[in-house]
Amino acid sequence: MSESVYQIIEKSAASWPGHVAIRDARGTLTYSQLQTEIEELKTSLRSQGINPGMGVGVMGQNSREFIITAFAVLGCGACVMPMSQQLQRDEVETIVNRAGLHAILNEQDNWKLTLTRIERDNKFAGMVENPAFVRFTSGTTGASKGVVISGESVIERIEAANKALLLSSEDVVIWVLPMSFHFIVSIVLYLNVGATIAICPDFTAESILDCCIKNEGTMLYAAPMHVKLLATDQSKQNMPSMRTVISTSSGISLEDCMAFKERYGISITQAYGIIEVGLPLINTIENLNNPDAIGHALPDFNVEILNEQLEVQQAGEIGQLAMKGPGMFSAYLSPESTIEEVLQNGWFLTGDLAIKDAHGLVKITGRQNSVINVSGNKVFPEEVEHVLNSNKAVEISKVYGARHALLGEVVQAEVVLVEGLAIDQEELYAYCTERLSIFKVPKKFEFVSSLKMTGSGKVSRA
Repeated sequence: MSESVYQIIEKSAASWPGHVAIRDARGTLTYSQLQTEIEELKTSLRSQGINPGMGVGVMGQNSREFIITAFAVLGCGACVMPMSQQLQRDEVETIVNRAGLHAILNEQDNWKLTLTRIERDNKFAGMVENPAFVRFTSGTTGASKGVVISGESVIERIEAANKALLLSSEDVVIWVLPMSFHFIVSIVLYLNVGATIAICPDFTAESILDCCIKNEGTMLYAAPMHVKLLATDQSKQNMPSMRTVISTSSGISLEDCMAFKERYGISITQAYGIIEVGLPLINTIENLNNPDAIGHALPDFNVEILNEQLEVQQAGEIGQLAMKGPGMFSAYLSPESTIEEVLQNGWFLTGDLAIKDAHGLVKITGRQNSVINVSGNKVFPEEVEHVLNSNKAVEISKVYGARHALLGEVVQAEVVLVEGLAIDQEELYAYCTERLSIFKVPKKFEFVSSLKMTGSGKVSRA
């Protein structure tokens, strides 16, 4: 069962009963009020048949109801699967069948409980003793996997992360990321320490700044897209109470980090979160030369760069990012495999290529299975995308390899331009040749209106 996570609400309501837990467009909710609403829904769900051992999807946008519903499900001893509101009917059906979900609570149905055809006697995520959360990976390079996280691992994750974040009941977190993809080492952590979560109504720079100012935000947990929007904001508004701005979900360019620092006087803290492990790396040490690094390993984690023989690489050598530490996932649900079957020599291999300097600072260089081979020269799409995205006319880009009769592969790119700005192929080519080796420069640019994204905000490479 997952009462260990549910007890966070009981503890926080006892410690900070009158303190504001959630602020949104509707007003405020104290910790005592939050606990009351969760208890009422928990009682209702139990009366409708939600019991320990069941799996329940929670599907909705960012809201107080999403938080209340997730914790009410946990209080029933059931396992929560956060689900994006963007999922289409066929996708929902696929997830229900792959995961074996017993029920769904959907915001679009006014949070009414819908039971599925899955037999209630079929224990959800039965290979794990105490499943609390299941989340499917982003699927940037293909089919996603259902990651099962136990209640004990959730507690270990949030305690390990806060040794670096140092959040407390004095903090006000400005929330802009989708709760369906960011919940454990974020929402659960904030509620565990008695912080206030201010839910931003939308994700324009104007709204984020307004939310920061009105709520006197001390921490912004955002994606590179939000950082870029804020860095290019032309208003005179600032964030005087802001202490920490964290960028996560995908890599961020050095140019965007520097532009944000120049605009607001605040350094970007990049964090590396991964659903199988938690938050093992944060760039908390201000390094003016490397704000785009994902940082150093948190105190409880062991992070190394390994070669194909699983040997530790020397400082500065590229290899696969590997890690061990507290709060590891318990199993993959679909296809089913235990953590013991996944780990290699005790290491979780992330699939990310990275380098680590002599001081332990880690930088991502690309994905192992997205490397483009140009006549024997390896090109990491993320490196080229960072250059493209640093151009003021480019909103976002996707770099990929195209077959070539002589070279094997050549680099190509799809580019979304910032509304109101223009740049042609020749100008973009010249921009890249000034910043990249010639074999890394895209030979073709296709200007598109949008790119396919994963639910967590990453460019889909599937």
